[in-house]
Amino acid sequence: MYNSVRLLVLSLLLLVIGNYVYDDARFFVYGVVDEYGRDDFPDEFVFGSGTSAYQFEGAVLEDGRSFSIWDTFAHSGNTRVPWNNGDNADITCDGYHKYKEDIELIADMGLEAYRFSISWSRLIPNGRGSVNIKGLQFYNDFINRLIAHGIQPHVTLHHFDIPQILADEYGGWTSRKSVKDFVAFADVCFREFGDRVLHWTTFNEANIFTLGGYDYGFSPPGRCSSPFGFYCSKGNSTSEPYLVAHNLLLSHASAVRLYRQKYKAMQHGFIGLNLLGFWFEPYTNKTEDVKATQRARDFYLGWFLNPLVNGDYPEIMKKNAGNRIPTFTKFESQRMKGSFDFLGMNHYTTLYVKDNSISLEMDTRDFDADMGVTYTFGTGNELFPAQFPVAPLGLQSLLNYMKEEYGNPPIYIHENGQAQPRNATLMDTPRVEYLHAYIGALLDALRNGSNTRGYFVWSFLDLFEVIGGYASAYGLYYVDMADKELTRYPKLSAHWYANFIKGKNLSAIIPNIMVKDS
Repeated sequence: MYNSVRLLVLSLLLLVIGNYVYDDARFFVYGVVDEYGRDDFPDEFVFGSGTSAYQFEGAVLEDGRSFSIWDTFAHSGNTRVPWNNGDNADITCDGYHKYKEDIELIADMGLEAYRFSISWSRLIPNGRGSVNIKGLQFYNDFINRLIAHGIQPHVTLHHFDIPQILADEYGGWTSRKSVKDFVAFADVCFREFGDRVLHWTTFNEANIFTLGGYDYGFSPPGRCSSPFGFYCSKGNSTSEPYLVAHNLLLSHASAVRLYRQKYKAMQHGFIGLNLLGFWFEPYTNKTEDVKATQRARDFYLGWFLNPLVNGDYPEIMKKNAGNRIPTFTKFESQRMKGSFDFLGMNHYTTLYVKDNSISLEMDTRDFDADMGVTYTFGTGNELFPAQFPVAPLGLQSLLNYMKEEYGNPPIYIHENGQAQPRNATLMDTPRVEYLHAYIGALLDALRNGSNTRGYFVWSFLDLFEVIGGYASAYGLYYVDMADKELTRYPKLSAHWYANFIKGKNLSAIIPNIMVKDS
């Protein structure tokens, strides 16, 4: 029997490759602000979009770049990663060559900020040591062009892509040696780009990178063990996720300490960590489901947030994982606590949780079994939805939870968007409905005291996706991959988002907006 997250993974697979049917161009806002404009948000609040290095750049072995674990994973063959259809990002959007054109599009849309990642394999191809001049030039020019257009660069240091050479040498993130190498990489980035970059994120979706890569095996580097993962030939799902998360946290805290001691006084920037933030609701009001929902929040969010805020893992995780979860020394705990200036959240939808604590009776357990829950996308039987349910109240609830549970830290919504099949249809009305609803929910959260500072749509372009390869699309712009020029075409969502940011009348794009009670 499938346990909760493996069932969710199958749901996501169908989500990104399934068929879609849309009735018309009417839009519904579910219990949130339905009429708003840019001027309803604070002036200092930023709206943007983003991409990541592997998913956007292409030019995989060009100008000195080496393979990352994502390259190796994507090239491992159809049977290895069937949900990617055998796709890879050797070319993808060819952003390495077309970035100047793309930055013009970003500027034309009026985006106030742009989120991207720096490829460790492009900047330091051997993982440590000498800097690749071509890579350095590329990122310098990318950053300079953004700033010349008045666009804030928000930089992620690790987006699923540690150099493969380090994984071969000592196992990558499974080894404590990764901490020293990551901090050295971060040091280069702070030194070379920090005079212009004020917003740094150490790790993208640290929780999902850890689970997908070291428990379930559906994302780089594809490590797992039977009976828990998919198609894995090496790894240990029972212990590696906890070990890797520990090394990520130590790396993060060390990079933050470096930045604060060596660069912050001169550069005046900010540094944080990013998580995938599902919102969890109980499937029923039964006590067992309510308790299970809190376990899900502790395992998915508290796993990283509790150490950053309180200096240690949640008690329920330590109890259920036992000696499989590492411990922080007193010194490490002190350094961990408070090691962030902001938190990044990638939010897409709400999950409904049922108790499955019987899994704790299993002799061999992974993260899922330790958590002891199952969940679905809806309160009915929506195990395999055609797209993400539009549930914007989940974003409000997540931000309120961050306010009440973790002291209302500064937050950036680093990713929010709707999956659709990748095709040349530019009338992506369901994506506009989704964005309209979630930005309205965000405004409600701000009015209720949330300390959220920015919102980024995922993604700026249709690109290579973690699940689905090129079958799935989140972009504001369609990229015609049948055209050797990889021409970009704006979708309806791009026009809608640009009009919103520029303070124009949204009804000029979507004249028929209706309100639906939740």
